[in-house]
Amino acid sequence: MKNRILGRAFAAAGIASLALAGCSSGGTSEESVAADGGAEGTAEVVTTDCEPPQATAGPTPDTSPLKIGTLLPETGTLSFLGPPEIAAVQVAVTEINDAGGVLGQPVGLVTGDSGDTTTDTANVTVDRELAEGVDVIIGAASSAVSLKVIDKITSAGVVMFSPANTSDQFVCYPDRGMYFRTAPTDVLQAQALAQLITQDGAQRVVVLALNDPYGTGLAANAVKNLETAGIGSDQIKKIIYDPNAQSFNAEVDQIKEFNPDAVAVLGFEESAKILTRMHEVGIGPSDGMFVYGTDGNMGNALGEGVAPGLLTGMKGTAPMTEIGPEFRDRLLAVNPGLVDFNYAGEAYDAVVISSLAAEQAGSTAGVDIAANINSVTRDGVKCTTFAQCRDLIAAGEDIDYDGVTGELAFGPAGEPSIGSYGSLEFDADNKMQTTDYIVVENT
Repeated sequence: MKNRILGRAFAAAGIASLALAGCSSGGTSEESVAADGGAEGTAEVVTTDCEPPQATAGPTPDTSPLKIGTLLPETGTLSFLGPPEIAAVQVAVTEINDAGGVLGQPVGLVTGDSGDTTTDTANVTVDRELAEGVDVIIGAASSAVSLKVIDKITSAGVVMFSPANTSDQFVCYPDRGMYFRTAPTDVLQAQALAQLITQDGAQRVVVLALNDPYGTGLAANAVKNLETAGIGSDQIKKIIYDPNAQSFNAEVDQIKEFNPDAVAVLGFEESAKILTRMHEVGIGPSDGMFVYGTDGNMGNALGEGVAPGLLTGMKGTAPMTEIGPEFRDRLLAVNPGLVDFNYAGEAYDAVVISSLAAEQAGSTAGVDIAANINSVTRDGVKCTTFAQCRDLIAAGEDIDYDGVTGELAFGPAGEPSIGSYGSLEFDADNKMQTTDYIVVENT
């Protein structure tokens, strides 16, 4: 398995073998909603039991130059994810063009900001890029933002390829077979998170999640996995909150009243406020509480947003593989200011996969690219670079691209069937360290 490190053979009872077909949260875990305008009702796991739609190649190939657009967060709640993703796209396009381009022509790049759900930035960017004739859009990072524009992109016959969407909602989404992602679904991240929590011996857990498709889906799956691992449903409390609230005091008070030994905070930049308040009442990570995050907040930007040392000992997960110093150097050559590399490999691979699909199709039309994406990631001759894979395609070979993020093996939903996650931890300087890797598989 190229570029993947299985640091420990995590085999927490029942988790790795958990059936992942869609169902509701199903348990009787305590659940609360935000007292100040948060979610109403329960957060349920959407169905993942379906036959995802598949794209069909068009009758006439398009041999005009491939044009790729980006829809990545330059502003908004996930802006800390933008720089590594943007750098990775640039590295991929440059390397592909240095190797001769796609179908012998240079790849064009049109960049754009996704913003977040509080603005209409994503729609404005998509409208502009569609008008400029892009064939593939790399993005968005936020699942909620992607859901705002997915219909517009896919109905235009353009591939939407996210390096960071993890919500379950995309598995069965009616996307005409035009939506793909290199980030593994949160069905898998929930397994990794539950393994991290249970290996620390936690027996009474609060899962605090923002009210959006990312937060509610991940929370519901995390609860299910914790219960499967043997934690009683009455020992788990799920709290869904409004990420735009002015204060999170009510939610933190609920956490303290429940008296847990572990808290999972599933949010974005507002996590800094939540963790600061938790510390103020004595239940933050530096106070001895087991506190966990996930990819929405596990970055050095979180450490910069709170008091020195406040995050000491906080752990978490994020889709991640060991990308190695050589790839980091390629990214740093584009953006020397990078401090995080989250989803850089996924963004790079999204560009390369799209380009190889165009080579295999002999066409840069979006529907033709989409019809070939899954197949270039599985069941063929192994290859690891654009140039190597392109030459195999030219020789008539069926290829299996394993990229910076390792083995991909896309399933029918256009997403990896294997998830590799960094086991992350903040040190005494609020700097995030990768301590290990957790690999889980969609069974």
